[in-house]
Amino acid sequence: MSPPAIIAPSILSADFAKLGAECSSLMVHGADWVHVDIMDGHFVPNLTFGPPVVSMIRPHVKQPDEAHKGGNGTFDCHMMIAEPHKWVKSFKECGCDQYTFHYEAAVSSVAGTAPEDKQTKEPTSPKKLIKYIHENGMRAGIALKPATDVDVLWDILAAEDELERPDMVLIMTVEPGFGGQSFMPEVLPKVEAVRAKYPELDIEVDGGLSEKTVPHAADAGANVIVAGSAVFKANDPGEVIRKLREAVEARRK
Repeated sequence: MSPPAIIAPSILSADFAKLGAECSSLMVHGADWVHVDIMDGHFVPNLTFGPPVVSMIRPHVKQPDEAHKGGNGTFDCHMMIAEPHKWVKSFKECGCDQYTFHYEAAVSSVAGTAPEDKQTKEPTSPKKLIKYIHENGMRAGIALKPATDVDVLWDILAAEDELERPDMVLIMTVEPGFGGQSFMPEVLPKVEAVRAKYPELDIEVDGGLSEKTVPHAADAGANVIVAGSAVFKANDPGEVIRKLREAVEARRK
């Protein structure tokens, strides 16, 4: 059976003037994780938070301890940045629990796996980056844009070294960079393909997710749901979170 439902509302849709309180409220309403969208204005055209903001909101949500990685209160940092290797330590220090980088960013970056590495002309190895994230005490996720073929994941997911294998795969159901976009059902075969090969892996979907679209994502095999405006704009966020969870749990295979 696929893993349990995890609801990870995106604070990109929160009221930034009271971001800490918004994060705390999510947990009261029954959310599992806090999804933190990190954008650098290079990999995607938008610009959002850096380590100082994450550090300031971290005390508002109890952080899971080492024995409960991926548990309640996880800060799920979605790194939409051009050089993901450079920020691993900084985000660990500010309270990130799961560091999810984009495959596309890694293979188009020519710096070393870590900032202390010498500059090379070789693209960043996703497997080495995953290992580096793990060595820094975080869960590692790898994300794919809608146009990226799922086949790029197979070698990574089958890495001989367990530390080089991701804890989660994120399949984007919109183009990364902005909230409020329409759900792209045409990417769901990628979710199905990953779930068929890896029944116990956390598979996250992000973009355009609501009570109407989550059943389709859950049918494909997604268990981690990122929803922004569907939660934050709701009259009763707790009720929306409950319905999203029920939709996933009803479709676990």
